[in-house]
Amino acid sequence: MTTASTQYEAAARPLSAVLDAVPQDRWSAPSPCEGWTARDVLRHLIETQRDYLAGHGVDLGPAPDLDSDPAAAWRDHAKRVQEVMADDELAEREYDGHFGRTTVGANLVRFYGFDMLVHRWDVAQAAGADAGLTADELDRIERGADGFGEALYLDGVCRPGVEAPADADREARVLARLGRAARA
Repeated sequence: MTTASTQYEAAARPLSAVLDAVPQDRWSAPSPCEGWTARDVLRHLIETQRDYLAGHGVDLGPAPDLDSDPAAAWRDHAKRVQEVMADDELAEREYDGHFGRTTVGANLVRFYGFDMLVHRWDVAQAAGADAGLTADELDRIERGADGFGEALYLDGVCRPGVEAPADADREARVLARLGRAARA
């Protein structure tokens, strides 16, 4: 198994745990992503990963059905991505990306792994749950935000940062930088 496959699985596993715990009636609850429900956030994760991989010649097969069982749709999608990323040739294929020369696997882990962490929090907020972000994951989010620079705030990525309360914990401070505020 490639490093990209292993790292993808490491990001997908805790996301799956959060998705599995979302009550059926909370999939239509609003998320911190303006105008998106919890289901919309998950749809975004799946569609952007599928589009990225399709752009590199990967056919993941039919899109999973998010309407009947969103968590199962995610597990199916994540399994397919992990399987294709286990191919060293694909994972190590180089190309010129938005931030310079990279590989398919490295960008999947860097950008889409970041996306999975942040949107795990968004779905948890919609469900009224804890995303369970660890100190290491918060470090990854901060490194990602630092590495993306001003591109982080391009249309469709993150909203401009918001002020975190003076007594906010680290999670709230990190996510405030991405335009997110925890719900009371």
